[in-house]
Order: sequence, then C-alpha cells, then structure tokens
Amino acid sequence: MAETYPPPAERRLLTLFLMMSAVMNLVDTTIANVALPHMQGTTSSSREEITWVLTSYIVASAMFTPLTGWLARRFGRKRLLLISIVGFTAVSALCGMARTLDELVLARLLQGVFGSSLVPMTQSTLLDINPPSQHGKAMAIFGLAAILGPLIGPLAGGWLTDNLSWRWVFYINLPFGLFSFLGLSATMPARPPDRTARLDFFGFGLLALALGSLQLMLDRGQKLDWLASGEIVFELTLCLLALAMFVIHSLTARRPFISPAIFADRNFVIATMIGFSLGVLIYSAMALMPPMLEALYGYSTTRVGLVLGPRALGSLIAMLLVGRLIGRLDSRLLVAAGLLLMALSMIQMAHLSLASDNRVILISGMIQGLGSSFIFVPLTTMAFATLSAHLRDEGSALNAMIRNMGASAGIAVVEALTFRNTETVHSRLAEGLRPDSPAMALRFGGFDWGSLSQVSGLEALLTRQAMMVSYIDSFWLLAVLGVVSAPFVFLLRKPRNAARGPAVVEH
Repeated sequence: MAETYPPPAERRLLTLFLMMSAVMNLVDTTIANVALPHMQGTTSSSREEITWVLTSYIVASAMFTPLTGWLARRFGRKRLLLISIVGFTAVSALCGMARTLDELVLARLLQGVFGSSLVPMTQSTLLDINPPSQHGKAMAIFGLAAILGPLIGPLAGGWLTDNLSWRWVFYINLPFGLFSFLGLSATMPARPPDRTARLDFFGFGLLALALGSLQLMLDRGQKLDWLASGEIVFELTLCLLALAMFVIHSLTARRPFISPAIFADRNFVIATMIGFSLGVLIYSAMALMPPMLEALYGYSTTRVGLVLGPRALGSLIAMLLVGRLIGRLDSRLLVAAGLLLMALSMIQMAHLSLASDNRVILISGMIQGLGSSFIFVPLTTMAFATLSAHLRDEGSALNAMIRNMGASAGIAVVEALTFRNTETVHSRLAEGLRPDSPAMALRFGGFDWGSLSQVSGLEALLTRQAMMVSYIDSFWLLAVLGVVSAPFVFLLRKPRNAARGPAVVEH
C-alpha cells in the first residue's frame, strides 16, 4: 500500500513549528557562550568551572538522545515532543533563576535531558511527512536550523546580556516554547504508541555510564592534573569498561538498546563519524572565541555577538547554494569542500595577533559558516540514504548523540589544552625577562624592577601574549582536524538518482 503524506500546506505549517522547537534547542548550545564571564562573576567560579555550563548541557543531551527512538515508539512521537518542549521551557526558567554554579549546572543538565529528543524527532518527522523525492529539500530546511541555531546563539546572547542580563539568554526560550507547543498540539498528527516496545535498560545504563564518566574526566582533568589524579584514572577506567561491556552486550542481547544493524550501514557509520568532527570544529571554535575576544581585545558582550554574526550569514548563503548543487554535484565533493573551508577558517584565526583588527574574525567566521553548511545537508542526506525506515528514529538519535559528543568532548579538550598551554608559554616567556637580558634592556630600557606598577604591567602583558599563543595553537589543532577528516568523505558511497529517492547508492 502506498504511503500517504500530509498536503503541502499542512506540511509547511508543521515544518514551521517543528523548526521552532529544534532551533530553540540548538540556539541554547551556544547562546550562553558570550555570557560566560558574566555568569562567572555571578556564581564566583573559575574559568575552568564555568565551561561546565556549556558541556553539562551538551553531554546530558548526548546521553539521553539515544532514548529517543524507544520513547517515541512507547509513548508516541507527538506526546514525546510536547512533553520535551514543556520540560525544556520550564527548566530554561530555572536556569535563569539560578544563584550558584551548582544550581546553574544542574538546571543545564535537566535542560539537556528534556531537549535531547527535540532535534532527532524533528529530523525523523520531516523525513516521514515528506515523500522520498523531497527528502533533500527537507534536510536542507533541517540543516538550516541545525547550522544557524548554534551560529546565531552568540549574537542573541550578546545583545540580551548587555541590554538585559545573562539570565535572559534562558528566559528568551519561554515565548518560543509556548508557541511551538501550541502549534504542534494543533497540527501534528498523533500515531498510536506501541505499548509492547521494550527498552534495554542495561544497555542504556552502560552507554550513559561510559559517556558520563568520559565527560566528567574531560571536564575535571585540567583541574586535577589528568592521570596524576586517582579520580581521573578511575573515570577513564570506568568509561573503558562500560564501553567494552556495552559493545559485548549489544552483540549478544536479543533486543539491544542500539541495534547492531545500524552499524552495518557503511554510509551511516562514516557520515556519523564525520559528524563527530563537525561537532568538534563548530562548537570548539564557538567556545574559544568569546572569552578570547573579551579578555584579549576588550570587546563588549554585544560586540562579540556582532563579530561572530557573519557565521550565520555565510551559513545562509551556503544553504542557498547547496540546495541548487546537491542534485548536480557529487555530495562527497560538497562535504570535503566544507571540511577544507572549515580548516581554512581556523588557519586564518591562527594568524591572529594582539594587534589584529576584527576583519580577520569577520572573514574567517563567514568562511566557517559556508563550510559548515556545505557539510551538514549532503552529509545528513547520505547518512540516511540507505538506512531502513524502521531504524530511522534510532539512527537520528545516534547521529545526534555522536555529533553532540564531538561538541562536548571538543570543548572540554580544547579548553583544557588552551589553559595548560597558556601556563607553559607564560613560563617560557618569563625565562627571558631578567634584569641581565639584552633583549629586555633593548625593549624596556630603564625598566624599574623595584616598581610594583611596572612589574605588574609587565606581568599583564606577558599573560596576554601567552594566552594569544595558546589560542593560536588551539586553532591550528582544529585546522589539522578539518584537513585530516576530509579524505574520509570519499569512503562514503555516492547516492545515485537522488531526486527519485534516497535508497539507491553506487557500490
């Protein structure tokens, strides 16, 4: 029997409300970035600790995203979406009311839990309500939200923080949550739930334990000196054991939490791994930029948001181009070009200095937006081109989980490397600052080592230079990741006759 789809007008309306819930969730992955210094002051936390506001949200979303498939079957997709929107909106208000770092991180964890199903359910619903010939267009719309959401977050967060308060980066979710809830309640068709659907709680517990202990290790490693700490060694051991047990259990259980059949699809596996790199590239750069611009260049929060705004413009331009090119060019070429553009933007950032103006940041940001959009739509289309329809919910959840883990792990690792490298470079630069140094005499003739103000000024200059070098090294690292990831794109099978459906590929 031929599958029926909603009429075009109804599809457009449903797409609007779905996109609103997804964008609300995606914006929150980065909207808090520019407000971190203000949150740090309010909660009296360190630079390392305040990044938990970012990673706690992303890792909670990653941990609970795999539950989406079972929850959708067990309770119905519409009910799951509505409950998630209500919970996400309510917890957003709690984030805004938080008074301490513990309260804020806990609220962000809950926000990640409730928001974990919004993106995969939006993606799978768009695929279901559109015929196969429209899947490319549907994924372009979804990709626009997935890319623009994180990119417009800093712009909105900067304006709200400077003009109202950092708390409004969370309060802003309330009207959008209410509107999307009412819209989906009225337009989304309800499917009968499958009361017989079972959940592999043991498998889910092992996966959640592995992801949680990994993120905890990454978040606390810098503060506790990594493997010199017994806690870090314990968390690493726990992560590896839980992951190994999860793999063994998935291969031997009758109904595993994640079906091994998903991993038999080469396109899905490779595309998901490239998605991990995309998560690292986008979110790590977005986490590095606001504190760098505020601490080293003295930008206000609003100006930081404006300077980062061209990323969204570049993404929008690329989306319009991709929509025209995706059926005419090999999608693998688009993804590879996107990764190389991302690498190019990082290389440009790696050539910054304390004397640089904002033109480099604006241009590199636009290039990054172009690159991310060239990657997302064709990569998502190829990931699901050969995946069976009954695995779509599970695949969407797993795909989003891996991308989110790339984001959270990337932020934690890059931030830790930046902090550590700052100390290393500071130490090396300080070695040459001695009264008997000829370079010191040439550069700072008449320097008074007994003057507290002059010594303090020199220390501040030294710290700024060390921070600049450490940020540059982090951008070089991200550039290398983009270049190394590009060749793996050609391991994907090229979709054939995409306009007629996503199921045919070249072998």
